[in-house]
Amino acid sequence: MKTNPDKDIELHNKINSETARLPWAELARHFAQGSVIFVSPDLDLIDVAVRISHDDKDSITRWMGEGKIGKVTDEQALAWGEAEAQLWTSVVHPFILVQQERKTLN
Repeated sequence: MKTNPDKDIELHNKINSETARLPWAELARHFAQGSVIFVSPDLDLIDVAVRISHDDKDSITRWMGEGKIGKVTDEQALAWGEAEAQLWTSVVHPFILVQQERKTLN
């Protein structure tokens, strides 16, 4: 029986503890291999990682359709490289999920 992603606290905590900020330069080779997925700042990176781990096709398909997750584009990669961007990252084999920091209002 599959665990509900909303109730998988153990996996959520594991992914959360393994999430880190990395410079885009360290992720570029993974981008070249096609394994880097962007996650919109509108979504919770940990929640997305848990749902991908659980193969939650409904959520993943909806987010892809809304343009909130997908493979990193050449334009994104170029912009992040030029900006020397630091991105939040989470590994969900075989993918590396990346998310820009949310902008805060002053």
